[in-house]
Amino acid sequence: MQYHLNGYKSGSPDIAPSENHAHSNPNKVDVLIVGCGPAGLTLAAQLSAFPDIAVRILDSKPGPLTVGQADGIACRSMEMFEAFGFADKVRREAYWVNETVFWRPDGSKGITRTGRIQDVEDGLSEQPHTILNQARVHDFYLEIMKNAPNRLEPNYKQTLVSLRKSDFADHPVTADIMRADGKTETIAARYVVGCDGARSTVRKVLGLSLRGTAARQLWGVMDVLAVTDFPDIRLKSAIQSASAGSLLIIPREGGYMVRMYIELDALTDDERAADRNVSPDMLIQKAQAILAPYYLDVKNVVWWSAYEIGQRVCERFDDGTHDPRIFIAGDACHTHSPKAGQGMNVSMADAYNLGWKLASVLRGQAASDLLRTYSSERQAKAQELIEFDREMAQIFSTTSASDVFQQYFSKHARYTAGVETRYDPSMIVGCDTHQAHAIGFRVGTRFHSAPVIRLADAKPMHLGHVMKADGRWRLFLFAGQDDTGQADGGIAAIAKFLAEHPASPINLYTPQDMDCDAVIDLRAVFQQPHKDLAFDEMPQLLRPRKGRYGMVDYEKIYCADPKTEDIFDSRGISRSTGTMIIVRPDQYIAQVLPMIATAELCATFAAFMQPVNAT
Repeated sequence: MQYHLNGYKSGSPDIAPSENHAHSNPNKVDVLIVGCGPAGLTLAAQLSAFPDIAVRILDSKPGPLTVGQADGIACRSMEMFEAFGFADKVRREAYWVNETVFWRPDGSKGITRTGRIQDVEDGLSEQPHTILNQARVHDFYLEIMKNAPNRLEPNYKQTLVSLRKSDFADHPVTADIMRADGKTETIAARYVVGCDGARSTVRKVLGLSLRGTAARQLWGVMDVLAVTDFPDIRLKSAIQSASAGSLLIIPREGGYMVRMYIELDALTDDERAADRNVSPDMLIQKAQAILAPYYLDVKNVVWWSAYEIGQRVCERFDDGTHDPRIFIAGDACHTHSPKAGQGMNVSMADAYNLGWKLASVLRGQAASDLLRTYSSERQAKAQELIEFDREMAQIFSTTSASDVFQQYFSKHARYTAGVETRYDPSMIVGCDTHQAHAIGFRVGTRFHSAPVIRLADAKPMHLGHVMKADGRWRLFLFAGQDDTGQADGGIAAIAKFLAEHPASPINLYTPQDMDCDAVIDLRAVFQQPHKDLAFDEMPQLLRPRKGRYGMVDYEKIYCADPKTEDIFDSRGISRSTGTMIIVRPDQYIAQVLPMIATAELCATFAAFMQPVNAT
């Protein structure tokens, strides 16, 4: 964590100096966010990093969430939390899902364990798969917003009544809001994002609908404090009984509470979940029957609900125009069963994808064409989720061979961890022509972190952790085997090009009054041990002077860490020649290039960015 750049400031470095100049008029904003769920708060937290962007977020609820419906946090979401700066808080509080067990009928009116597997394969991510109340995740986002330069806080008890577009160039979207006092307020916005759930008002304004089918299978869910002799109560457990149905146990944070997903009877064609009059007592009795002969004594039901399995998705996630101004995210555009643990994770990924794009356009760094990639990228991923969820729900409810569900779980573990997303080629995702230079950094996938040693202070760390949710692009230079940063080496050559050539992306897209890494953050990784390199002999661009005092940034240069995991080996990076990895602000790889491919480097950024003299 870097701070004190422009002078010493006491107190927590997490609290930024207040800069509210962009929020002088709350009725005229750059971005209006409707909904304070995981998607809305992810978006708001990301945009709160930019004091020059005016944001307003509102929700019809009376206040912050206290008991959440979602609780599963995928490895990929934990990587995102690291970028926001609160992954360590989640790791400390959460239950870690280390293993999953499978139980089946034992042939004598009981159940027996038939399998036990590792939940997350080795090397998949440096982050764990965790379980934590959704409300706590909201708390962490709210804290980021409150400590941000613009001191952003949600407006509760405010309901979106209507939304309309106009021909006004600056603020073409008008929203009418009903406040708690019964008065109507009008807000003019450049962009509106509906994160307002499955019954989204914003989606209805766009004339979109959730399309799909329902499985007509009723499930109950409850968080309980219970006493039991079931031996795997603190492991994620998938249980199928002979005749009482299926049960999924998810241990919760704190060491005592567990969540139970309980299979109930199928619904008839004209029934809804509410018609069954499901109660906590009904769920307890069903869970007891599935777990028999083990006993279950529920002492306290913390939260419960009943739901019908269904998989639905919108055909697009924006207003469908050439210059989209209205978007939807999260449950507003896709719904599915909760057992795969993807709902909150995919919703946050939607918002993380959209947030940096909105910031880039609003700050004049990219043309508005960039915003069309949000719907094309995320709608395709939501469709994949729907297909996965449908198959998983069907397999979970079946009573076929005992190893079917276990095999399916193992096969798709990377998907449930959130690391299998791969975006198709577009203006912000290149082709894989040079993929052989770094086979472990696949173009279109998330940047898979690995250990390194920081040169200046010999600190062991993860390279991916340098990427914060600050809207910046990253350019990683991986040096060739004989390159030590010397003047005639490949790193020095590309650094010279980036610093001096007029076509350099750093020179083209960085305003003169900003630090050299304000838009594109350059980092280098060398193959040699850190003790064999000299910091003061590195190219100047890798030890730049920044801020009002021209302070040296000592955190741009790293070395492989052979004691734990050599990043060149584990990520298949070519050792003979240098390699460049271009990474988007949402940590997805835009391109892999040879170190000498300066023309392709320039073309990658030229596809979507606007030179500073064009804004």
